[in-house]
Amino acid sequence: MSEHDERRQRGLDVYRQMGWGENEVVKELDPDLWAYTTDFLFGDIWSRPGLSLRERELVTLGVLMAAKADGIALHMRNAHHLGISYSEIKEVILQSTYYLGMPKGLFAMRKLKAVMEETGGAFDAP
Repeated sequence: MSEHDERRQRGLDVYRQMGWGENEVVKELDPDLWAYTTDFLFGDIWSRPGLSLRERELVTLGVLMAAKADGIALHMRNAHHLGISYSEIKEVILQSTYYLGMPKGLFAMRKLKAVMEETGGAFDAP
């Protein structure tokens, strides 16, 4: 198997573990963007040793909150595939709000509540 094929396979494996299938949404948007995302971002970066996929997802949620990126909803929606609960996502939001500011905290909390409503999710019992 070539190095390129190995990168692609690692990226596809990460997608599957995250519950994304083959990331068809990006693939339909643009095949070149999908290839770069799959091969580099997920095949090289997300698949590196040193952090688990769960840890990488928690970091990504904080970064997407900082950027006020709409992609945060996709990550929130599928985080449970990596063992992350809505309560843990809420804690990421609360932790990050102090450092990022209230507008970004409100943005992220609104996204989380919308995802929870869409999926029928709830916070863990205290």
